[in-house]
Amino acid sequence: MEQSFLAYLRGRCRSLPQVAVGIGDDAAVITPDSGALIACTDQIIDGVDFVSAEHALADAGYKAMAINLSDIAAMGAVARSALVTLALPKQKATQIAGQVYEGILEAAEEFQVAIAGGDLSTYDGPLSITITLLGHVPVGSAWLRSGAKEQDAVLVTGNVGGSILGRHLRPVPRVALAAELRELVEVHAAIDISDGLSLDLDRLCAASGVGIEFDTASIPIHDDAILLAEQTGRSPFEHAWSDGEDFELILTMSQADADLALQSSCGYELTQIGKTIGRTGLWKREGTKLVRLSPQGYMH
Repeated sequence: MEQSFLAYLRGRCRSLPQVAVGIGDDAAVITPDSGALIACTDQIIDGVDFVSAEHALADAGYKAMAINLSDIAAMGAVARSALVTLALPKQKATQIAGQVYEGILEAAEEFQVAIAGGDLSTYDGPLSITITLLGHVPVGSAWLRSGAKEQDAVLVTGNVGGSILGRHLRPVPRVALAAELRELVEVHAAIDISDGLSLDLDRLCAASGVGIEFDTASIPIHDDAILLAEQTGRSPFEHAWSDGEDFELILTMSQADADLALQSSCGYELTQIGKTIGRTGLWKREGTKLVRLSPQGYMH
């Protein structure tokens, strides 16, 4: 199965960016870009992150690429190449691999990422897709969770909540927006929203030693959160606050830079939701008092 599938894969990858030595050798040879190497990896598993009986396998493949691209965007980096490992159920392994790769290749072409290599194996277990993504960023300028400063503006891209209605399979990694912001402003800290807006923001604040004063009314609630609320009995705000897998970005920067970003061509994708403060934790103002909010989301 492996040799014939690799021959198919080499043909399908001809239109993608290439590394010096890619699929078919013992290891890939990748010529490093100038700057610092950025690497991330994520695994998604049937029955946990998607359900093969309900979801197209191409969507699962696309998701596996997109969630790594979201991590790359959160570092302010550019993705260049990917290593793909599939652990396949023994039954219909070749067919499953082909369907998964259709989604992987779609994302690779959309975001111009080379497929440098990987591995295939079969076993008595569920489909598992693991992708390691390699990219680069100027030395010393990666966006970290730990860089937020007191009185930073806190911004979020897109709209949040209700991703389980389908967006979790086809997230839009904000790589283009990250590249535009890098040229426009100085981002102090960033994180992508994988486990929930409030939970991931709390992680950024903890890493930076700051807190946030929320303008809760400004949180951009996705229409899917409103639809989901009708089914669950929870409020749209609760879904926006705690639903995971939005794969949007949370960013902090000076207020002057935030004003510039919001007024720029990318402003329609950005919303300011608060500012950082010296008191750690998540807070909202009620009159003259700050009331503490509890972060919620998916805990691994």
